Amino acid sequence: MDRLQRLVNGQKTGRPLGMYSVCSANPYVLEACMQNAKRKNSTLLIEATSNQVNQFGGYTGLTPGKFAMWIKTMSERCDLDWDRITLGGDHLGPTPWQAKSSDVAMKLSEELIYGYAAAGFQKIHLDASMRLGDEVDSSGLDKRIVASRTARLALQAEKAIKDHNIKKTPYYVIGSDVPIAGGMLDQEELIAISDVDDVKETLEETRKAFYAVGLVEAWERVIALVVRTGVEFGDQSIFRYQSKKTKELSSFIKDQPGIIYEAHSTDYQTADDLRQMVCDHFAILKVGPALTFAFREAIFSLAFIEDELCNLRKVKSRSDIVEVLDRAMKEDPSFWEKYYKGDESQLRFARKFSLSDRSRYYWTKPQVAEALQLLLNNLSEQDDIPWSLVDQFFPCRDLSFRSGRKYDLPKLLISKSIDKVVNDYSYACGEGMTLK
Repeated sequence: MDRLQRLVNGQKTGRPLGMYSVCSANPYVLEACMQNAKRKNSTLLIEATSNQVNQFGGYTGLTPGKFAMWIKTMSERCDLDWDRITLGGDHLGPTPWQAKSSDVAMKLSEELIYGYAAAGFQKIHLDASMRLGDEVDSSGLDKRIVASRTARLALQAEKAIKDHNIKKTPYYVIGSDVPIAGGMLDQEELIAISDVDDVKETLEETRKAFYAVGLVEAWERVIALVVRTGVEFGDQSIFRYQSKKTKELSSFIKDQPGIIYEAHSTDYQTADDLRQMVCDHFAILKVGPALTFAFREAIFSLAFIEDELCNLRKVKSRSDIVEVLDRAMKEDPSFWEKYYKGDESQLRFARKFSLSDRSRYYWTKPQVAEALQLLLNNLSEQDDIPWSLVDQFFPCRDLSFRSGRKYDLPKLLISKSIDKVVNDYSYACGEGMTLK
């Protein structure tokens, strides 16, 4: 049985199974997650967004096919069986082309969906919820229009499956009632939980739209609905999950055959809160910024170690990675200026330490990548970094590499930092991620 179907079946038979979704294109994050899955004998769900990966390359420069091959190559390098990885596409629809007319945006969206399905992505979030360039009404789109467009996108996925003889048919996620992408702006009054009546209407209208275009069998592969659960994070705020506020949502989905919930923006929740979400049928947990935040934390800590080694004259050429990263962000503010507010000192702090972690878009900039590589080379070349210095920034006295074995210390420390996040999600998902 496919692991996604097993997840749904488990939830419907009273077993609180979960699955976390790694929403990141950072290679250090992805490799750490793969190594974690290998150690735990578990599976791994990796998802790309329509902004990250599309037919034009997205901001990663990768098409769906190239992204799939990139992940496969990485899994081989990590010695993780390819069969243990599930690829997903998140918010697939007109998101990158919202300013264009509905005709143009939907045609581009159809091409996008076709490419993801043809590349073998097994979990596809169909998201046609946004108002497009020629739709000037400021109110939300009628659910029947959203449903019709959702079915239209599903048709293209099904066509790709047939055209390319894809043996593993994909599962679909619908709905788009999600928190603000990348984190909200610390306004607690905006925290919301999806209305059950809206959820019912979304399910019914989408089902009717699928049936209207002959996608009866495909509707059986619609396994999840995206809803808001009250878990969100801002620049410096985390809004924790409150189970009592989602009781109506949780009760409703229990009686819906074959459907579970998918929760977005679960970053920075506690392990116990995440576990409770899974028990309340929010079975698919999306995580992204928290992983790259952990990566950034590790890099900054390594930079502090590098500074001390420079003072000891053990390192000749300082990477200045922290300053180089901030300079790159100031030179191109397009990825953070809508999210960070305040005077220059506040903006500088946010660029470095915001929970939204908009710095995640800058690690591939040539000057940043060069400085990062210099940092890693500087520390990898050291075979006598004082343990007291390492422990100051990476308090992990139980780690086995204290034994004197040869390690790529900086890479290991990065991986351990990311593991702290992944382990919370692994715990929350219980046996849902393990191999069966």
